[in-house]
Amino acid sequence: MVPTGHAAPAFVSLAANPLRWRLLTALAASDYRVRELVALLGHPQNLISYHLRLLRRSGLVTAHRSSFDARDSYYHLDLERCAHALAAAGVALHPALRLDPTPPPPTATEQSARPCVLFTCTGNSARSPIAEALLRHRSGGQVEVTSAGSHPKPRIHPNAVRVLREHYGIDIADQRPRQLDTVARNRFDHLISLCDKVREICPEFSGQPRRTHWSIPDPAAADGNDQASYPAFRHTAAEIDTRIRYLLPVLTRAPNPEVQP
Repeated sequence: MVPTGHAAPAFVSLAANPLRWRLLTALAASDYRVRELVALLGHPQNLISYHLRLLRRSGLVTAHRSSFDARDSYYHLDLERCAHALAAAGVALHPALRLDPTPPPPTATEQSARPCVLFTCTGNSARSPIAEALLRHRSGGQVEVTSAGSHPKPRIHPNAVRVLREHYGIDIADQRPRQLDTVARNRFDHLISLCDKVREICPEFSGQPRRTHWSIPDPAAADGNDQASYPAFRHTAAEIDTRIRYLLPVLTRAPNPEVQP
């Protein structure tokens, strides 16, 4: 006899709605604004906003103001929370369905060729060099990765150097910011913007790389004092590291055209 009286886990109930599932799928690929989700999914804004509110209430989706246009907000899917929710749903069904909430990194045998990834932000002094270093570190050299900025700063921010050295054992002290134009002729498989401003002005690249946006505030803007802004750099590096761990399996498979902007 099948037991009764047990409600489905919250994640299962949320994800079972077809439109919410499409929202989750889209936001798993990139951060988006509401109007972009409306265009992408083909539903009215009031309906999209209603389901986004439910996802935000659950904690699966977060939103923050765009640094390019404060009237806009970017929506972000917390993949770490989703992973744990999926794992909990499996255990709720049967103890043997316990899942590893952290996707494993790709192995050399899973990749026929090294994917090429470009991270971009405005100054190429904080977010994008952190992302470049962490992806190179996490992939064990299986990914060809670089970073550049639309208006590069004279040097990498000292707190970016410090946080990578102290928390990840990575040294980028000798690295210098790059101008976006210097890599414009290179071919990339993935182009990931980490800055709302650079997303709006990033040039087209040959080969039509898969474009992804990670809307991450500039940690250097938290405070003019390097010591005071260091906690913001720690938080930023941790967020980028989490996103990169979930990016690694994506780099081994072909892009899904349904979630492209």
